[in-house]
Parts: sequence; structure tokens; C-alpha cells
Amino acid sequence: MRQYLDALDNFDLWALQMHDASGKLNSGILNGNINQPGDFDQCLGIQQRMKKDNDQDQDQDDLILRGQYCLAYAQPVLPHKSKRLQSFFKLIQSHGPFKSEFNDPGHRVPRYSLINWGLCVPSGCSARDVEYSVAEYLANQTASTGISFNVRVEPQMCQVRDQRPWDRNTTWAVRFFVLILSVAILSTIYDRSTKSQPKQNAWFTAFSLDKNLRWLFSTSSAPGDIEAVHGIRFLNAIMLIFSHKSMAMFFNPYNNRTAMSESLGQPWTVIGRAASLYTDPFLLFSGMLTAYSLFGRLMKQQPIRLKNEYISRLMRIVPPLAALILFCTYVLPLWGSGPQWNLVVGHHADICKKNWWRNLLFIHNYFGFSEMCLTHTHHLGIDTELFAVAPLLILGLWRWPRRGLMTLLLLCTVGTAARYYTTIVNQLSNYIYFGTNIQRLFRTADYMYSFPPHRSTVYIMGILLGYVLRKYQNARLSSLQLRLGWLVATVCVLASLLGPAPMGDINYVYNSTHAAIYAAFAPIAWCLFFSWIVFVSHNGYTNKLTKLFAWRGFQVSTKLSYAIYLTQFPVFFFNVGRRRHIHHYYNFVSIILDTNEFISIFLASVALTVLFDAPFQNLKKLLIKRPTATVAKAAPESVEAATTKPSPSTARHAKPNPNQHPHSD
Repeated sequence: MRQYLDALDNFDLWALQMHDASGKLNSGILNGNINQPGDFDQCLGIQQRMKKDNDQDQDQDDLILRGQYCLAYAQPVLPHKSKRLQSFFKLIQSHGPFKSEFNDPGHRVPRYSLINWGLCVPSGCSARDVEYSVAEYLANQTASTGISFNVRVEPQMCQVRDQRPWDRNTTWAVRFFVLILSVAILSTIYDRSTKSQPKQNAWFTAFSLDKNLRWLFSTSSAPGDIEAVHGIRFLNAIMLIFSHKSMAMFFNPYNNRTAMSESLGQPWTVIGRAASLYTDPFLLFSGMLTAYSLFGRLMKQQPIRLKNEYISRLMRIVPPLAALILFCTYVLPLWGSGPQWNLVVGHHADICKKNWWRNLLFIHNYFGFSEMCLTHTHHLGIDTELFAVAPLLILGLWRWPRRGLMTLLLLCTVGTAARYYTTIVNQLSNYIYFGTNIQRLFRTADYMYSFPPHRSTVYIMGILLGYVLRKYQNARLSSLQLRLGWLVATVCVLASLLGPAPMGDINYVYNSTHAAIYAAFAPIAWCLFFSWIVFVSHNGYTNKLTKLFAWRGFQVSTKLSYAIYLTQFPVFFFNVGRRRHIHHYYNFVSIILDTNEFISIFLASVALTVLFDAPFQNLKKLLIKRPTATVAKAAPESVEAATTKPSPSTARHAKPNPNQHPHSD
């Protein structure tokens, strides 16, 4: 540091570059232009050979001074009685759409209240040295104002340009992906070269890119397929992408953050704040397709091998998940750099190195979001755990219809009451209201959002929906019943979206009762709307909306939906980590509709699907022989369900058998 200061006094170029690369105060501070990342690339590009000390025998590496980029965090502490200063800092901190502290996890939710400051220092300085220097500088600058700053510089946020070789784990990870790609290429060559033969070896074509791409982009549907599910899944997947992108955008520095917060502090932002709603239909359809499949087999008196069901599910969801964990842990961290790279990519990879096994056992949702590998995959843990107990509930409903129905309704009631009670007692919020406290957000995720009993209500609704679709297929509804059903469904969807909208206002103050009502009843109302659409469309009562959801093109999005669900967060935070400079916020649409990100997510999803998802589904069909049935495409998080449906004429003219089970009609 002494050499740096002396060189700065002498106007040496490398020292001036180091000073120039550090962030500095700029205009627009009251408009939120407070985060100054500096010039990351200029800092890391500094290399200066220093004079050798004749009295010491030093290695050649010790004679080179390198630029080190450190991202410092500062949090202002204001005098409690100074309302004027508080009003100033309210503008500086952009009204605080997220309220955070130093100890809040920052790798998946932005620590918005902290000031981020990029500093370029010599590589010999430690993070503690930089922290002390920044704290001393700020204390001197604000000595007579009564304002103080808490400063933190984390070691992982100090970076130098270091061309170290790959470690052994990274090498093996790269070899694994090269092996999979090689197998896919060889399988494709075999597929093309044996097309003219009457029969191909299905084992050798399992990884064929041609075969899997044809399957992926095929829009044909099986007889009895519940077609409206595909469009509903697409809608919720898109809304979930928008919500996740909305969270990621708050990591980026803007020179008009205050204007951005004022623009987003309005009720219409419910479309991005109600992220929890958009995962509920996936649980609904998971329960529905599982029940629809099992009830269909029970009605046909086909054997149900639960062991095969569980193995089939694991072969469906584990390979893409394991591949993504391996990629994000050992390969992705080498693909880029940036001021926040070590926070949103590197730190997350460190978590995965410790806790990846929890994800593959599907118990990661019990260990808290702050130490969870691939936090967005908590839904997989919830769905897998609910799927594990679903056959018991379905068999109970089949064997004892009335008791089973009452039991399921009781479980739904208990789950709803538990969400309400837990929200009140622990001061939680499933809705990301304006001014959300980060600690409250993580408590909500840990105590309710990732806890299966609290999420079981919509899954049980799905089981009941699957039961109704089997028992009341080809149901006849009067025009009055249809109008009443659509009226109730419309009220439900409007209540679930418009009800919490005022909580997104910039002046909203947290109210536990509002949060509890939303947590308890919004998922039910949201899923009732889609349940009605599925019921009426599957029974032939179509309109423009149901026809839209049943569009054949959504078959492709269904096959990609699992991969899209997995890859969106890595793509978003890859771009957050690489962001080097301050941008200007124009409008919400221009930020959300990032064409490059959508293309990246699509391509990554196609690659994950054709290299891991589809091949292992092919292998699963070869290993597990099921009774002959028509297969429907299940939800990305659900079991692949058989959905054979009797023809309408068969259903109408079949004679009742007094010895049949009461559900066999």
C-alpha cells in the first residue's frame, strides 16, 4: 500500500489506473445512484513489476504488483431524531423495496439497503485491510454529521486475475459432460445409419439427438391426454420466470434506482410479487396426474407396483437435476467474472459443494434457504415428498370413498389453518410486499413455503381433481351450472391476484392479518380457477380460453418445462454476476423482456432435455415395463401418468355390474 501511495504521488500510470478503477461518488445520489462498482476489468488488468529489494531473496512472482478488486458493503446508521436526514437517506436508498442487514444471505436475495462500493487496491492487501481503510475514510468524512457507517469487506468479494489450473473435481465434471456428449453423438450416428433397417436397437438409440429432438418438438398428443394442462403449465411457467427475473434485477446497479422503486411501488406489480402462486398449479397437476393414473389402473384392475412408480419418478427427475448441480458447482464458476460473481455464482457453488447430497435425497427443503444448493429446486423436494405419500391417500380414497374424502378435506382444512396460524405467529409473508424484510422473507421460506404439510392443500386438491375426472368423465352440465362455475372461477382468480395488489404499494405497512389471509386462501383460489378449466375442457365444454390452453404447441413447452424450471436461475445470476457497469432503468417491460436471457434459457433447456431428460426417459421405458396403457405427458415435477380414457360411446352404453367396485363406472 505504501508503494501504491508513493506511486500515486509520482503520477505513475499503474497507480493512476488503480485509483481510476475505484468507484467514486457521482451525480444523482438522491435518485439512488449510490452503488458504484468502478471499473472491474481495468483493475484486474493492472500488473506492475516492482524493483527488487537486494536484501531479500524473493521469487519472481513476488516482484509483480497486481490489481485486486474488492466490493465493499456499507450501511449508514442515522441519528434517530433527525427526520431530515432520514428523508434524505430514504431517497438515497430508493425507498427500500427490500430491507436488509449485513448478516442477511445475499446470494439469492439482494441486500438492497447496503451501499456497494468497488475498490481497486494492490493484491497484497487483505479484505480486513480494505475494510479498515474504508471505515476510517467514511468516519473522517462524516465526523461532524452524526452519521456513522458499518462497513464490511468479505474475503470472497476480493478478486485478482489468477490463471490457476482446474482442480480435480472440475476436471472430472468436464470429462463427464464430454462423455455424455460423445455418447449422444455416437447414438445419433447409429440412429442415422440404421434407419433403413426394419428394427433398431432401442438401447443404442436412447441418447440419439435426432430421436430426442423429434420427440421434443412433436406436437402430437395421446388419446385421453388432459390437453388444457399444457397451456396452464406454460402460463404459470412464464409468470414464474417473470417473478424470478424481477428478483434478479434488483441485484443490478442503476443510476436512477429511486425512480425505479417509485415506478415499481404500485399495485400492478402483483404480477411479479405473487411468485408463490405460480408454483401451486404444478403441485396441483402433480397430484392430479398421479391420482388420474392410479385410479385408471385401479378401475381396470391392473397391478400397481409402487416400487416401480418411485423408481420411475427418480429416473425422470434425478438425471437433469444431478447434471445441473454438477455444472453449477464445478463448471459455471469458471465461465465468467464480475463485481458480484463470487457472491451469486461462486458462493452458491461453495454451498453446493457441501450440500449437494441433500438435493439428490430430496430433503434439501428442510435445511433452510440460506444453505440450500439451487434454492429454486425446493419445489422438487416438496413435490417428491408429497408424491411419496400420495398412493396411500389415493388408495384410501379408492377403498373407502366417503371416509377417504372426509380425510382429504380435513387435511386440506388443517393445512389452510396451519398456514394462517404460522403466518400470524411468526410474522411471515408469502407475498413480496414493498419494503419486504429479507429476514422475514427467509423465515417465510423456511417455516412455511418449503414445508410440505403447509403446501399439501393444493396437492390434495389435485388428487381430488384426478378422482373427479375419472369418476365423472363425460359429465353433463347445464348452461346454468356452467355460468355459475365460470363465475366462481373468475371470482377466485381475481381475488387471488387483485386481493393482495395493494400490498405492493410504496406506502404499504406490513400487516400480519393481510399476509395470513393471502397465505391461507390465495393458493386455493388460484388453483380452483385452473381446476375448473381442466374439468370443463376435459369433459368437452370448450370456449376460446380452454381452446387456447389446449393448443397443441404447448406440448413442446410441457416437455421443456422441467428444464426451464431448472435452468432459469443459473442464467439470471450468470448475467447478474457478469454485470460490470451501471445501467439506466427505463421501464419494467424493457428489463423483464430480455431477449438474450430468454434465448439462453431456451437453448440451455433444450440441451438439458435432449442430453439428460429424454435419454433417461427412454432408458426408463426399457427397464420398467408397464401394463399397456396410453401415456400422458406429466408435469415436469410429477410422475409420468398413464391417462387412458374410455371412449364416450363405451362410457355411455356400458352396463353396470353389481359386483364391481363402486368407482369402476
